[in-house]
Order: sequence, then C-alpha cells, then structure tokens
Amino acid sequence: MRRHLVLGMVVAAGVLVMAAGAYRHAQAQQQPQPSAANIEVEKLKDNLFVLRGGGGNTTVFVQANGVTVVDTKNPGWGQPLITKIKELTSKPVTTIVNTHTHGDHVSGNVDFAQNVDVVTHVNTAENMKAMRPVTSIPTPPVNVFAQHGGHGLPKRTFKDTMTLGSGADRLDLHYFGRGHTNGDAWVVFPSLRVLTAGDIFSGKNLPLLDYNNGGSGAEIGDTLMKAYTTVGKQVDSIVTGHSTVMTPTDLREYAEFNRDFLNGVREAKKAGRSVDEIVKTWKTPAKYKGYADPQPMRLQANVENIYKEVR
Repeated sequence: MRRHLVLGMVVAAGVLVMAAGAYRHAQAQQQPQPSAANIEVEKLKDNLFVLRGGGGNTTVFVQANGVTVVDTKNPGWGQPLITKIKELTSKPVTTIVNTHTHGDHVSGNVDFAQNVDVVTHVNTAENMKAMRPVTSIPTPPVNVFAQHGGHGLPKRTFKDTMTLGSGADRLDLHYFGRGHTNGDAWVVFPSLRVLTAGDIFSGKNLPLLDYNNGGSGAEIGDTLMKAYTTVGKQVDSIVTGHSTVMTPTDLREYAEFNRDFLNGVREAKKAGRSVDEIVKTWKTPAKYKGYADPQPMRLQANVENIYKEVR
C-alpha cells in the first residue's frame, strides 16, 4: 500500500512538472521575438505615445529637453524599445518611471544608459531588489538587476506623491494604496490630461493580485476608487497596463467590479461556502459587459487569498 502511495505521489509530481513545462513552452511560443518591428505605436498626443508589445504597455512622454519613459517591458525588449523611441524623437531618454515591480514592466531598464534617472514608489524599489515570484504565475521572474550588477534599479523613490518637471513638461506621481502590488504608481500628465495606470488597471478583467509583492484583493477596489476620485477629473484618457486606452468612467466601473468581487467572496464565506465552491460557481456579473473571462489559476488564487483577508 505504501509503495503504491509513494508511486502515486511521484506520478502526480511528474504531472505537475510536465504541466508547468508545457505552460512555459506555450508562453514562449506565444511571445514574438524582441524587435522594434514588433512594437506598435499609438499616438495619443503630439508628444505622448503608447508603445505595445514585448510586455506591458509603455508610455513615452517627449519633453523639451528629453524623454520620460513609463515602464520598459520584458527581458530582452529594452534595446528594441530604445530603437523604437529613436524613431519618434532624437531627444535622449532622461527618466524612467516604473509603475510596479513585475518583469514585463521593469526589465528593459537595464538596457538604458547609466545616467537615466529611475523613479518608483518606495515599496516597488524594495520589490525590484528582490524580484520575488508573482502570485498565480508558475514561471519565476528573471532577476535582470542581479544579472547586471544592480543597473536599472530605482535611484529615487516617493511615498505618496512626487512631481517631476514643470509647466508643459510636468508629470505627477501618485500612490493610492495596495492593489495589484503594494507599490502601484499612477502617473498623471496634467498638460495632456492623460493618466498611466499600470497593471492595477491592466484592462477589463479579473486583476492579478500579487500577494508575494504586497497586493490585496480586500483593498484594490478602494484604491481604484481613490484614484478615480482624486485624479479622475484631471484626465480624459487612461493608459492601461495591457489593454486599450480607457476613460475615467471605465476606471470607476473597474473599482466597482473589484468591490463586487470582494463582497461576493466575503458573503460566501459568511454563508459557510468553501473556496472551491466559490471558484466553481463564480461568473462575471452580467452588468460588466466586455470583461474577459477569468483565467482559472488567477480566479483560484484571488478567491483563496481574499478568503484569508476577509472575516
């Protein structure tokens, strides 16, 4: 009996390893090769662009004497990103703002010059040093900063707010609380009435809640609503982490979506339902039209972790 039990455990472990390997292989096949040709440009204003491909969305802000870049994509995509920016302007990149710690938003930092100023929230700076695994993602992140002797790590941090530049070149950095991680920065371009949100508002979907890096499903809805009430009236457009450009109305709806998800888990727990029961029965509410179907691993992780957070 014991021999059969051990054999069963070995087989199960093998299946898990094979599944993880298949996942990584599928992910690799889905990703295009790092190349400037594989980066798409959307012009929002004469001096503001969204660059898609190779990871999270990148915002490029062309100022009087240089360029500020918000988020720098996956490992290997920094140089293609630099090449693409040079197609838009001959001005040098002077500043990078990283909205949070994840590798698809920060890894390109290492390909930029040593004199580029890198700015993040104080918690993100600590997270980037560690580059911990991301909750609900089986593939561990590549610590490009360790590989490059710390090059690309933040040089300056902020806690609540920070202003960079002035006049038409100004951008305001805000932190409204935990959500996707514990260091999600919001970047406002006041003269252009545009906001970059990063992955705390990645698109109309169930969010990735990275508890390994301080994320919170119990707090994300309130954080999103605080962003809406604080800077929502200052902007017309919002650059999301991975989706299309959206509006403040979309942001408010997304805050409500996350509050509804939290309340659903809380009420189900009070009623004595298990995590597995919640996961099996949860569906996107009909009022949230156009929202993507939840990824099974993400749904499971979100319910499990919110279940632990709420009473």
